[in-house]
Amino acid sequence: MMDRLKIQFVFFLLVVFSFFSFTLSQPKLFVIGDSISIFYGPYLKQYVKGKYLYDRKRDKGEAMRDLDNPIGANGGDSRMVVKYLKELSENKSFYTDLLLVNCGLHDTKTDILTGKKQVSLEEYRHNLDTICQLSEKMKVKLVWVNCTPVNDSIHNSKGVAFYRYNRDVIRYNEVADSLLALRGIPIIDMYTFSSQFPLDAFMDHVHYSIEYRKLQAAYIAGFLEKLK
Repeated sequence: MMDRLKIQFVFFLLVVFSFFSFTLSQPKLFVIGDSISIFYGPYLKQYVKGKYLYDRKRDKGEAMRDLDNPIGANGGDSRMVVKYLKELSENKSFYTDLLLVNCGLHDTKTDILTGKKQVSLEEYRHNLDTICQLSEKMKVKLVWVNCTPVNDSIHNSKGVAFYRYNRDVIRYNEVADSLLALRGIPIIDMYTFSSQFPLDAFMDHVHYSIEYRKLQAAYIAGFLEKLK
């Protein structure tokens, strides 16, 4: 009886050791992004399971209370991303292999009365440069996800307290794509991919319904698989 228990215990230890060895061998993926990434995140986590250990900027549900005013898990605009990355860079316990970053939609928010952008194109360029420098300081591989498209008519007729224009999304994406490509940083072209969706893919002024969130997650997962 004792020999049998010993064998079972040894087998249990082997299973546990194998599990942790497999887990530890997987690279870590950490996501910082706006509410679009919050929505596709659970599916991305599912699709990269066994290939990457998924994590992201988190909270206890605060971000979902108002997706247009980013807090918690919502990465917000490029200023917020820079601030958060500076905090992470000083956190000695933080480590990741891959840093998946997106910001831009909040930057392009346009004051209805003045036409002023939340973050100017010039500041956006500067912030992205800082994001690159911080990722280098942290010794992590940065992967960029550019912004999803906006339909002007849909977005600006929903009673949101600010406007967005697709022409601005294109301009901000062009700045990001150009700057990051020069640095050799991989770019996931979520704009072109999501531009293929029908208009009824939008569940509100800018976010996507479940079917299309899954497609976005699968697209990113496929890119990351090739990246390995």
